Amino acid sequence: MDRFKMKQFNERNLSMVMDLYELTMANGYFKDHDNSSRVVFDVFYRRNPDNGGYAIFAGLQQIIEYIENLHFDSEDISYLRSLGLFDENFLAFLENFRFTGDMYAFPEGTVMYPNEPVLTVVAPLLDAQLVETAILLQVNHQSLIATKTRRIVKAAAGRAVSDFGARRAHNMDAAVYGARAAYIGGASGTATVMAGQMFDIPVGGTMAHSWVMFYNDEFEAFKKYAETYPDSTTLLIDTYDVLNSGVPNAIRCAKEVLEPMGKRLKGVRIDSGDLGWLSKEVRKRLDEAGLEDCKIVVSNSLDEYTISSILKEGGCIDSFGVGERLITAKSDPVFGAVYKIAAVEENGQFVPRIKVSENVEKITNPGLKKVYRVYDKNGKAVADLLARADEKLDFTAPFRYIDEKHYWEVKYFEECTIKELQLPVFKNGKCVYPNVSMKAIRDYADRQLGNEIWPEEQRFENPHTHYVSMTPALYEMKMGLLHSAIKKKQAGADMKDTEKQ
Repeated sequence: MDRFKMKQFNERNLSMVMDLYELTMANGYFKDHDNSSRVVFDVFYRRNPDNGGYAIFAGLQQIIEYIENLHFDSEDISYLRSLGLFDENFLAFLENFRFTGDMYAFPEGTVMYPNEPVLTVVAPLLDAQLVETAILLQVNHQSLIATKTRRIVKAAAGRAVSDFGARRAHNMDAAVYGARAAYIGGASGTATVMAGQMFDIPVGGTMAHSWVMFYNDEFEAFKKYAETYPDSTTLLIDTYDVLNSGVPNAIRCAKEVLEPMGKRLKGVRIDSGDLGWLSKEVRKRLDEAGLEDCKIVVSNSLDEYTISSILKEGGCIDSFGVGERLITAKSDPVFGAVYKIAAVEENGQFVPRIKVSENVEKITNPGLKKVYRVYDKNGKAVADLLARADEKLDFTAPFRYIDEKHYWEVKYFEECTIKELQLPVFKNGKCVYPNVSMKAIRDYADRQLGNEIWPEEQRFENPHTHYVSMTPALYEMKMGLLHSAIKKKQAGADMKDTEKQ
């Protein structure tokens, strides 16, 4: 971790960002169980945002930082004692607590799908319980914003998209980490300075309407700005009247202020009105003035749908500044990742656990598992495959798999290869995950969506479903646990009937 990030964590201890039930359960486990008993928890989600075909995994670096710095200081212990809920021996345990478990996760920036474990914690029971909230809030927030941004970037069709969302974010952290996630999702940069400082994201910005309104007239405002920033002059032209005032004054500034200095007007920005129609009119007038190289930037309540519509209508736009609908993922603002127990260690073996529900989609996939991406001979991802962790998979011959929605059909992967998706992140409490640059994470996400993931999965409307399948061994284990749960439920019902008689 670099010095700046260490400074951030030294100034603010985030260890208490957890739900109270994590501590009350940990206190109960501490009193009644062997603290060294290990468990398996999976992080997964059930539905892609905006009814899309995929999501992007983000937030892993902040999870690592949280776990590495997880501790309870004297103020924390005093506060917990004041609640009157916790055993003194448990509080003494927390005073010296450090995470000692293992964690596995998809590399940050991985394209992911519902109902597969994107992160797995294998740790002593208390360790695994105490990190739940921090893991989920990072995955849920950053994955949501990265996924939303990627949709917006796709709609922009090669034009730059910049995050302009800080002032509409839900708080300061949401602005900074939202900008980080947006960059992973494909944004070219951010207007949020702290995000640029912390994560080495390109920062950019021009002026607000207040700059133009402060001066006596629009041309004077443009002139002052151009004299201050002659190498990067982009002028906001919609304060008064885009076509009758803004564009003429921008052209005049280019001719009378910048060109005598040997400089060119870099761009103009439109922040209101009919952005598509105005951009076409502005482009025409700039070109007539010999400013063919002047870029047109637009902002104002944009998302993938408005951008697609503007470009379909022939909007002459070079880049987009996207704010509130990106940083809040306004159209679908809840990601919904969950943290569920999958196995408990008994006599040195992990015994699977399953959550049973009347809602079929809430039935969990039990046991310690591995996740594989399956590729056809052309390198396209055709499915993801869940397997028991102890299975050896042989793809040199046709490989049978189970599609849970059509479990009665006999299906095979043929002429395919596989790649295991989860990598070690912590081993015995020590981080073993490499320090990856933001650009490398962003490029990794871009490379998958450009080369591996089918375009049909990336449609905004009715995307193709990427199937998450199972090996027969995992499926049989799941069905066995379900049948056992049903028998127990029936036995309980029979006992109640007997008691009534």
